[in-house]
Amino acid sequence: MNDDDTQLQIVLAEPGRFEITETPAPVAGAGEALVRIRHIGVCGTDIHAFHGRQPFFEYPRILGHELGGEVMAAPEGSGLQPGDIVAVEPYLNDPQSPASRRGKTNCCEQLQVLGVHCDGGMRSVIAVPVEKLHCSDSLTTEQLALVEMLCIGRHAVERAQVEPDEFALVIGAGPIGMSVIQFLQTKTRRVAVADLSEERLAFCREGLGVDLTLSSGGPDPVDPALRDLSGCGELPTVIFDATGHPGSMMSTFELAANGGRIVFVGLFQGEVRFDDPNFHRRELTLMSSRNATGADFREVIGAIERGDVDTTPWITHRMRLAEVPERFAETIASPDLRKAVISVE
Repeated sequence: MNDDDTQLQIVLAEPGRFEITETPAPVAGAGEALVRIRHIGVCGTDIHAFHGRQPFFEYPRILGHELGGEVMAAPEGSGLQPGDIVAVEPYLNDPQSPASRRGKTNCCEQLQVLGVHCDGGMRSVIAVPVEKLHCSDSLTTEQLALVEMLCIGRHAVERAQVEPDEFALVIGAGPIGMSVIQFLQTKTRRVAVADLSEERLAFCREGLGVDLTLSSGGPDPVDPALRDLSGCGELPTVIFDATGHPGSMMSTFELAANGGRIVFVGLFQGEVRFDDPNFHRRELTLMSSRNATGADFREVIGAIERGDVDTTPWITHRMRLAEVPERFAETIASPDLRKAVISVE
């Protein structure tokens, strides 16, 4: 922060164009803490917004919802102290909404997601409700900037209630798909991944220990290669589609085994269509998975602290906040991009 109590912020003014501006530093409201942002993960949502393809989005907007930071000031009795290192849960819900009262804070009717529906963390300091801050005594703020992404994967896996030895298929090995894989492997040993990118599949094999991979963005239901992956000629009983591609998502109705489940982790702007007799004949269960809960944040932080999840291989690109207007486009277009992280100095 500058001496005159202003701060640097990066604003996505319109698709394809960032602006660097300065603004007065925020003042914490009731029940809020001030957090100095240290690291920001670049998410698919940010990339879609940059290209003008993100649903529920308005410009101008300060992006950034994958946040690791340091508490500057917190209300007395909050349990937070200046200097605490935290991951930010960016889902601002109404505690009195019907969904929130049932524990579904991630899909509250009045939900505001930082960096999507309201301004996010591509700035020096933000004010955040204290209940949305999750501390760690041992992780770095760069690691904590990856927590929200990993929570998306954990939440999807928990939604599906995967049982041991189920044959599970993840379609799309981008960051969200890989986060699904990380937590899916704690539920079943039979995890297969399909993607068009051989480089991503190689990372799944070498970095994540996935033995079953298929070079395809959306497997053909009559392709014996998919059944061969199961080891016993069967279709997957649970499918996670993390592509956000309509063709891939709609193909899952033909790929799932009878009695199976389909989880849409990605989304697109449009309609999902499926053949109803096929859906009924197989008695499929279709579910979406949106965001994550506070419990997911606590579990993911604990998993990283214990070494159950290794964040080391994730980050392939780094840049400073002031470099975003100049470097963002080339960074997200990089063919070897896995995860980019922005540092705030």
